[in-house]
Amino acid sequence: MTRASTPLPNERLATRAKRRARAFAAVLVVAAAGAMLAGCERGAPSAARAPTPDEVLAEATGYYCGMLLSDHEGPKGQVHLAGRDAPLWFSSVRDTLAFLRLPEEPREITAVYVNDMARAKNWAQPEPGAWVEAHDAWFVLGSDRSGGMGVPEAIPFSREDAARDFAAQHGGRLARLAEIPDDYVLGAVGAGAHERGER
Repeated sequence: MTRASTPLPNERLATRAKRRARAFAAVLVVAAAGAMLAGCERGAPSAARAPTPDEVLAEATGYYCGMLLSDHEGPKGQVHLAGRDAPLWFSSVRDTLAFLRLPEEPREITAVYVNDMARAKNWAQPEPGAWVEAHDAWFVLGSDRSGGMGVPEAIPFSREDAARDFAAQHGGRLARLAEIPDDYVLGAVGAGAHERGER
């Protein structure tokens, strides 16, 4: 009887091995769940971690043109990249959108802001604070207003009603960021339909 109530050394080792295996499996499940959650966060950065828009300083220069932003009229843009304190500046919204679409440009984008012309009172140099996240904006394509480099512009607004009012006064059509044709921002100036915002 004593033998039945007291496990043999081999049985004790087997029991310990099973407990360790179960504990190890539980740790693996928890670690896998944590890794999956972390992967989801990387794929879609949370708004809480997105940087806020910077304000244009006197020395801010356009990423593509290398010229001072203050020398160009109209809405501007800024792109924030991971691991970089200052944003990349763009003298026009068109250049900002081109940066997003060109495959050779950096992809570690944490935020993209464009001037919110619904809040701006000064077309030439929109006031501080007049920014909208590009993915949230309504754009007017093909209007009679040119951008910073004197070319057709994708004019951004935080509100659809403001974009519609602008289009009623200046022509053009509304589009969300994903609806803007590539040739509108990447095509040669004077190439035709893309300047009018047509598909």
